[in-house]
Amino acid sequence: MADDWGYGQLGCYGQELIRTPHVDRIAAEGTLFTQFYAGHCVCAPSRCVLMTGYHTGHSSVRINGGGSALLPEDVTIAEILKQAGYVTGCFGKWGLGDADTTGAPNKQGFDEFYGYLHQVHAHFYYPWFLWDNQEKHVLQENEGQRRRQYSHDLIAERALRFIRDHQEERFFLYVPFTIPHFELLVPGDSMKEYRGLFLEPQPYVGNHYASQPEPRAALAAMITRMDGDVGRILDLLKELNIDDQTIVFFTSDNGGYLAGSNLFKNNGPLRGGKGSFYEGGIRVPLVVRWPGRVPAARTDDLQWAFWDILPTLADLGGANASEGIDGISFADRLLGKAGTDPERFLYWEKQPQNRGGRPPWSVAARKGDWKVVRLKPRLPLELYNLKEDLGETRNVAKANPEVAQAFEDWLKTARTTSRSYPSEEPSWSFPPLKTGYVK
Repeated sequence: MADDWGYGQLGCYGQELIRTPHVDRIAAEGTLFTQFYAGHCVCAPSRCVLMTGYHTGHSSVRINGGGSALLPEDVTIAEILKQAGYVTGCFGKWGLGDADTTGAPNKQGFDEFYGYLHQVHAHFYYPWFLWDNQEKHVLQENEGQRRRQYSHDLIAERALRFIRDHQEERFFLYVPFTIPHFELLVPGDSMKEYRGLFLEPQPYVGNHYASQPEPRAALAAMITRMDGDVGRILDLLKELNIDDQTIVFFTSDNGGYLAGSNLFKNNGPLRGGKGSFYEGGIRVPLVVRWPGRVPAARTDDLQWAFWDILPTLADLGGANASEGIDGISFADRLLGKAGTDPERFLYWEKQPQNRGGRPPWSVAARKGDWKVVRLKPRLPLELYNLKEDLGETRNVAKANPEVAQAFEDWLKTARTTSRSYPSEEPSWSFPPLKTGYVK
């Protein structure tokens, strides 16, 4: 899973300026989904949805910033697959609880973890430490704000080692890479391909963490570097002769930033981007590959979302999903068996930090071709027909009052009060310094 990788930033979704041959290969040898949704338009709530199978109307973590953690009663994908005999590993950005909380990955079903626990820590690629399970792994070569050990490379190596170590076992590997989240920073060997190719904005106002003079080239280079590590994972599966036993998903935690979108078309034809409940903020790429099982070179317009991943993986892995979750299994659809889209509502809500159990600030919902967005609590619903207006340019609520009212009625039933809110403002324990962290 990428971090802020937009719908339009892959070659298989229409990107022409940034090379992504290995993810494109997953699409060519598997299935590409055109209507797949993240759990939220920002990081932590979306990851909570992925892990638990609840949309944000029922999930525990509904705010961003690192101030909320998974609860002991939350049951994650890792816990479910672990009970079915899988070894579980997570390498990358967690964002659902620090080491001293109930949300730490080793307390939520993962046998192994390496990477960032706090999501603000993950804003930087040359930190002075990463977490190795419950212990800090000090990166001595980065102390004093030096840039010697690129965190993405360390995370990729640990993911590859996990596959080698457990090749004889059934395993669940979750790799939430931090790329291409800001800061825009990548080693020089990746910059060579893109340096000087793009007209760079001066100053680059879209990214206050920008640490390179060519942020657009850096963004492209980061994406291609991560794509290369996806390729290393695919190659290792083949080398170990477990390729045809392994299903691979590639997706993103939410839509891409709007900064630079005119050049790279980060979110393709979609309106909005990260932080928005328009399609560009929540519709994300998904390609799935399983040789001989998932049909190759297929495009599927199934409407499904992060909360469906848990029951789908449980079904594929011979495990039992939690009862009462919002997600449903699409294992048969993945394997190419005929099926129609279920008639159901998809739901997202946004909570401002530390609002307790009060109503959500903004909401979105979709059913069939219809999509609604409410930007603020007292504003009327905006209504769009995505089949006729993918870019959400025409609000047709006044012309379709019965459809808008049906959504209004359903929204009253869509949520419960969150079980997990911080008692104080989120702990920004890693201040956003332009040059990284000072020990």
